[in-house]
Amino acid sequence: MPDRPAARHHYPFTAVVGLDTLKLALILNAVSPRTGGVLIRGEKGTAKSTIVRALAALLPPVAVVPGCRFSCDPAAPDPGCPDGPHGDDPGASVRPARLAELPVGATEDRLTGSLDLERALTEGVKAFEPGLLAAAHRGVLYVDEVNLLHDHLVDLLLDAAALGTCYVERDAVSVRHAARFMLVGTMNPEEGELRPQLLDRFGLTVEVAASRDPGERAEVVRRRLAFEDDPEGFAARWAAEENDLAARIAAARDRLRAVELPDAALRRISAVCAAFDVDGMRADLITAHAAMAHAAWRGGTQVTADDIRQAARLALPHRRRRDPFDAPGLDESELDTLLQDPDLDPEPDPDGPAGRGPDGGPDGGRDPGAADPEDGLSGGSDDGTEPHPDSGPDAGPDLDPSPGPGGNGRTPEPAPGDPAPAGGQAGRHGETTGDQDLGQRAAQAGEPYRVRALTVPGLGAGAPGRRSRARTPSGRVSGFRLPEGRIAAPHLTATLRAAAPHQRARGRTGPGLVLRRDDLREAVREGREGNLVLFVVDASGSMAARRRMGAVKGAVLSLLLDAYQRRDKIGLVTFRGTRAELALPPTSSVEAGAARLRALPTGGRTPLAAGLRRAADVLRAERLRDPARRPLLVVVTDGRATAGSPADLRGAAALLRDVAAVVVDCESGPVRLGLAGGLARLLGGEAVRLEELAAGSLRDLVRERRKAA
Repeated sequence: MPDRPAARHHYPFTAVVGLDTLKLALILNAVSPRTGGVLIRGEKGTAKSTIVRALAALLPPVAVVPGCRFSCDPAAPDPGCPDGPHGDDPGASVRPARLAELPVGATEDRLTGSLDLERALTEGVKAFEPGLLAAAHRGVLYVDEVNLLHDHLVDLLLDAAALGTCYVERDAVSVRHAARFMLVGTMNPEEGELRPQLLDRFGLTVEVAASRDPGERAEVVRRRLAFEDDPEGFAARWAAEENDLAARIAAARDRLRAVELPDAALRRISAVCAAFDVDGMRADLITAHAAMAHAAWRGGTQVTADDIRQAARLALPHRRRRDPFDAPGLDESELDTLLQDPDLDPEPDPDGPAGRGPDGGPDGGRDPGAADPEDGLSGGSDDGTEPHPDSGPDAGPDLDPSPGPGGNGRTPEPAPGDPAPAGGQAGRHGETTGDQDLGQRAAQAGEPYRVRALTVPGLGAGAPGRRSRARTPSGRVSGFRLPEGRIAAPHLTATLRAAAPHQRARGRTGPGLVLRRDDLREAVREGREGNLVLFVVDASGSMAARRRMGAVKGAVLSLLLDAYQRRDKIGLVTFRGTRAELALPPTSSVEAGAARLRALPTGGRTPLAAGLRRAADVLRAERLRDPARRPLLVVVTDGRATAGSPADLRGAAALLRDVAAVVVDCESGPVRLGLAGGLARLLGGEAVRLEELAAGSLRDLVRERRKAA
């Protein structure tokens, strides 16, 4: 990758208004790459990309071996460098630290590098083309919208970041090279979350949001306009601040080697991580590295409680996430309490005075009048996050006496969202005849559970995921085809078979095959794709009258959790009263879907046909935006339609006949009308009873295994 031209001016790092916590996280990683990178979460238009691109200019320049494509350090060349060996005195050239950007549409070979298999097959040589991990070595690797990357790419780059080495193992050729870089990712949570295990691989995380202060917002616009009018002049005005900050970062890097982590500080770090109930030991290690980097940054030589506090604020919030619907957060008042806890001091010396604590106070306590040598906790800082409320509210009531999801065999008290006995003349099956109850409170959702596999029939070609069968870039080889453009994965056996019959005509006289371009065959791989799961939820009075809405919401939450795990996009259409509405446009953020569902009120008539027509409109528009992603329609209803005629319902269902559909039958009680089954037949789909949605029986497990085989 060529160095950035000197004439191109990025927006200066020091000119960014506010975002002090984000600046600190980036600086700590610049001081100590062992901090593990930064994940920047925030809404669109909050200068995430701007500040990351400005960071590379602050990093100290690097000395490299001339001509080495892997940026080897002349003082200590990598003995395994593919461009080596470099000899005892390879020479040196100095260049700026690089910023390598990984686009969302990148492929695996672009990230890790690839063998030029076309040359290997036609010329008989091994040729390796380095990827972005090699370009980012000793610099910054920036991944915008990291939550939209394919999972296997995220796994590869995070493994390389953790190991400091990139391994390429394919087609009987093994290549490894150093890949130590500062990893920075940005994401908008509205577009979907990273999996928790991938979220944990980022060292630090920062939540950013646009300022609500009019004066600060005006200053942001003022500076941006000045930069756009005269980039060179604007950069020159901030050059002194940029140079001072770069010099301070370089000094902190040199000072880091002398920073001491006392045993007392290490005990505090371990106690804080244990108290916040984070998984594994990565949190302890990252917090220790970040605290040492903070000590070096402030000019200290020993880690203090304030260093630990600043490190914990950045290293722990995203590691406390337990449920996919939870938002990362950290209670800073609880953190302050833990850091001030005298029980976190070192254990008393067994040879010291009996009954005296480490601070000389009785019974191990601190003397109230004595100063804490590690005191120095700062007050509340900007960008702090509050703990997310419990994402698992109490299950809603259900009169279904059968055990299973949403039912416990007991007759519970009425749910908060259920219609009162008085308040409008009740219609058939307990449904109100008008819309007078549309303003009632929402019923609480039941606890989510694992659901049976719902898939789209056939073989798709959508974005990689985990739901339906599809042709994908990764997966098992199911066949071969003639290549179109550059070959990503050649099918060696098919290539050899195509070339073998022509060897005599091509004048072959020795060992080896004579290959031509038209002999090459490309492997066809079969894996899994993510789908668009569109939920159409009945929120009418008939659902609430049977005390079922709590169980229904729990079922839909379970399906949302399943969609999160299978990397689907989701949408939510609700219908009640006289209309249907798009409660959530198609998105990758299942958190948004869960929030809309929990706040969903019930009541009124049942415009089932309107709900189906609205779903057809949504799918038609989404097919234009993302034609490769196949939809799965999930209709959650008891099948009653009290608004509109049967002809309207048949006409609406006909609009969805080409869409894979599942109807979740919410009808309960000893007498069932079977209306949901009739709706499933109109849609050409499958009907599943609510109590059969859970994947708990042996029959369902066997059926899922057979489908996956």
